[in-house]
Amino acid sequence: MAKKAEFGLTLANRGVVIGVTTVEEMLKMSEIADNSSVYDWVWVGDSILAKPRLEAVALLSAVAARTKKLRMGPACMASMALRHPITLATQWASLDLISAGRTVFVACTGLGSADKMGKEARTYNMERKDRAPRMQEQIEIFKRLWTEDHVTFKGEYYSFEDVTLAPKPAQKPRPPIWIAHAHKGIPKFIERAQRRTARIADGYMAAQGHPEEYRSTLDAISGYMKEYGRDPSTLSTALYYNININEDRKAAFEESTRFLNAYYMTNFKPEVVESWLAYGSPEQCIAKLRRYIDVGIKMITMRLTGWDQMSLLKRCMEEVLPFV
Repeated sequence: MAKKAEFGLTLANRGVVIGVTTVEEMLKMSEIADNSSVYDWVWVGDSILAKPRLEAVALLSAVAARTKKLRMGPACMASMALRHPITLATQWASLDLISAGRTVFVACTGLGSADKMGKEARTYNMERKDRAPRMQEQIEIFKRLWTEDHVTFKGEYYSFEDVTLAPKPAQKPRPPIWIAHAHKGIPKFIERAQRRTARIADGYMAAQGHPEEYRSTLDAISGYMKEYGRDPSTLSTALYYNININEDRKAAFEESTRFLNAYYMTNFKPEVVESWLAYGSPEQCIAKLRRYIDVGIKMITMRLTGWDQMSLLKRCMEEVLPFV
């Protein structure tokens, strides 16, 4: 019987900063997932100054060398706007070759709290309002550099003449590009993000929210794709999620809250944690994950929100994912 959805392991690469994990443990976890029958993907987070961590492309390169079949990418390349597109396109092409064509690039604006992102903006001499249009230019540049030679580009933020990227990525015509964005907020900005995804992305990755909110978002993106003459069935749909398996459901929620607050340097409201977490017994986790698959999510990647990463990985592989 065909799988209802694919599953990913999200490595806690900020965990090396907050004492959750080590580089070797993350690479070992990747190997275990690669040798399993339940995992299809491995993902890493990305940030530079806002939420410091082991750098995403470097970690993915190490993961690529330690795995054979898992597809991989950043669960939102939040620092995208801070990186020059020619450099990042070259890094990604190399990563795609190292991994034998197993990468997906997930673009996002990286918007966060005003103080943390404000520091990045000041350090990199960048306006927060420019992140979305910069991202759009970067996506166009990636597509052209990965498929064409002698590329000339003149945009509002980036301009260059006669650039040929070599070597090109392993995947042909190019690695897929997904976009991650919020599903709620100021209506005009949400519509703009949905239309951008419908127009230029190969996939959509979501994060915090309840299943019915995702159904509404996916319906909107599908409608816009039809408007732009694109087939909605070609869009990959992914959920960036969290899991903590513990028969003591209260303890699972409390540990996850401590984990996420330390990871993101904030204090999440309980309702936010609730919307972003499968927790409790294996049966409770399975039931929650199924609700997202039922609304059209084709891939769910989960970070293990506890300090015993190996134990949670084992339980996830043996007691949850085979039964979702």
